[in-house]
Amino acid sequence: MEQWRDRVAVVTGASSGIGAAIAKDLVKAGMIVIGLARRVDQVEALKNDLPQDLRKNLHSVQCDLTNEADIILVFSSIVEKFNGIDVLINNAGVGSTLGNDLIASDNTASIRKILDTNVLGPVFCTREAYKSMEKHGRNSHVIHINSIVGQKNFSNFPARSRNMYAPSKCAVTAITEIHRQEFIRSKHHIKVTSISPGLVKTELIPKAFIEKNPSFLEPEDISQSILYVLGTPPHVQVHELIVKPFGETF
Repeated sequence: MEQWRDRVAVVTGASSGIGAAIAKDLVKAGMIVIGLARRVDQVEALKNDLPQDLRKNLHSVQCDLTNEADIILVFSSIVEKFNGIDVLINNAGVGSTLGNDLIASDNTASIRKILDTNVLGPVFCTREAYKSMEKHGRNSHVIHINSIVGQKNFSNFPARSRNMYAPSKCAVTAITEIHRQEFIRSKHHIKVTSISPGLVKTELIPKAFIEKNPSFLEPEDISQSILYVLGTPPHVQVHELIVKPFGETF
């Protein structure tokens, strides 16, 4: 991770769960981290978990990832203040409530929220971060937090994944490959990686489901995976990383 020391990372959905773990671990690894979230007070609270001398390297910025105009404004201000973006972690994501099927008559708001957050959010954030990466010309990296439901047949997965959430993650898998090809054509050294976790103990998973299923990852397991991916030498690109808890049955 020495190659990223004092470089700038943007983490979306940094207020809790995987995003919070990523933000803290990247700061501890020597990076300057901008945590995007709606609940910026929770990002600020993460500083209490950091060594005193590193707290200045975590910054919180409010951003509505379902609003393209807000994304453009926020990324522009980050570039101006921090002299560019080197790493982007597209972590923010939302799921569906149980029973909110694609054929349900009252599902419009849920469908739009999932697509705006899980698909268009990463697309627009990457587009805006790329503007900076293209301009400064330094080695850079984009990481999409995907899901195992974006990787294979999900008929046996928990019911909460079998609605618009699963298609949104399948889209992330396709977007990752498209970004890889576009970055190659750009002639800039920009890596892209999709990290697909199995079940992780986060706010997205109901407490009752966690209690009935012993096989879970912790958010820190995913943040450590990101440190591994970022720590690879320049000639190595981890395109896809699937991380499952031991004993997961689907």
